[in-house]
Amino acid sequence: MTRTIDTDYLVIGAGAMGMAFTDALIDHADVHVTLVDRRSAAGGHWQDAYPFVQLHQASVFYGVASTMLGTGKVQDSGPEAGLQVRARPEEIRAYYDDILHRRFIGSGRVTFMGSSHHASEGGVQQVTSLISGETVQINVRRRVVDATYLSPSIPRTSPPPFAVGDDAWVVPVNDLAGLTEAPDQYVIVGSGKTASDAIIWLLGNGVLPDRIIWVRPRDPWMLNRAVVQPDPVVAFGLAANVLSSAAEASSVEDMFLRLEAADVLMRIDRKVTPTMAKAPTLGRWELDLLEAVERVVRLGHIRLVSRDQIVFEQGAIRLAPRAVVVHCAASGLRYPPLVPIWQPDMIRLQTIRAGFPCFCAALAGFVEATRDDDRERNRLCPPNTLPDNPTNWAEMQVRGTLAARQYGAQSDIAAWANQCALNPARLDPSRANDPAVVSAAARVASVAEPGIAQLAAFAGLSLAELAR
Repeated sequence: MTRTIDTDYLVIGAGAMGMAFTDALIDHADVHVTLVDRRSAAGGHWQDAYPFVQLHQASVFYGVASTMLGTGKVQDSGPEAGLQVRARPEEIRAYYDDILHRRFIGSGRVTFMGSSHHASEGGVQQVTSLISGETVQINVRRRVVDATYLSPSIPRTSPPPFAVGDDAWVVPVNDLAGLTEAPDQYVIVGSGKTASDAIIWLLGNGVLPDRIIWVRPRDPWMLNRAVVQPDPVVAFGLAANVLSSAAEASSVEDMFLRLEAADVLMRIDRKVTPTMAKAPTLGRWELDLLEAVERVVRLGHIRLVSRDQIVFEQGAIRLAPRAVVVHCAASGLRYPPLVPIWQPDMIRLQTIRAGFPCFCAALAGFVEATRDDDRERNRLCPPNTLPDNPTNWAEMQVRGTLAARQYGAQSDIAAWANQCALNPARLDPSRANDPAVVSAAARVASVAEPGIAQLAAFAGLSLAELAR
């Protein structure tokens, strides 16, 4: 006979968004949550992270609203002096373990079912343990929440997107730090943050640039980490630069060049116009290291890796006799269709403002707890896209700005958001009359309307339709 568990909310996925939603929900509503994940612990893809990765943003922007990740300390030395600290995997895993056991399970209001698979058959919610094989039926009194809708694709859990010959030496980035012999050549495959991290780590461990080949099908735009810091003057400055660059630009490409001139965006090779705009943050010191790698291959995507060559869509290159090919080419961000977050069958967590998924999930949890009507919830928290290219980066900015206006107009949401460290636009009331803050906010207001209109035009969006 199948065992049955009663719960108010069934949250599928104990990664960053599932944890942030659950945290905000139990903070503002007297409910019970059953949290399910296929992994044995909370933290999502951080359980599978490569050892030398760091958050690419300040630690305070990550995690759950009730408990700050890290100390909020500003670094006083090193290449990022003046910027806030960024957590490493072991700190993030320990943080989520503490939140899960002390705050969630310890409260008696959250049940965690790890190492488990969720399935819904005819509207019946079932969870099967991957350890014991037992299937439990979940009687959900209120809502099912899909916190996996935007789950990223990462190298450790995603096979290389190309054929690999039997004699080829190909490893995921996770195995790079564990190599037991030094290759003659490192071939880093991928255009984004993971590939950048791998190269920076290699250079920092004494590998000379001429031993590295960077397979980069698309050049990326990167966001200067210095303009993404938990300070309202910095946040308003970033918004003003984006809006003014858009308002003055003749095309989306021109806008990105203006943002580069304003020290907001960076590219690795100034002779190449990037077509990729996932825009993770990057430090200037990291850019300097990446620029040292001159052996860059732009022959399209890889079709086949063998022992002595790589075959691309547009050609082939020879490899050194003992070359290792490092797979950093998982897609990372996912791009499922934009759908209303609140639907009759379930809540599907998505971003709402531009980026910062932890804040967006916490915001959805707060709105779920404090509003009773799904139409109103969806009005306040419309779904947003994630960026891949300059055009949908512009789309993300438009949708996020309009959404922030919607939820920010609600006094209780604004008050909650301004005390939430996850919020990159947080404005502590004590700084509201700070002359620097007032000046920065005025600059945003002066360029907001033409900037939004031009961003929408670049993205092919109708502001009238978005406002409906």
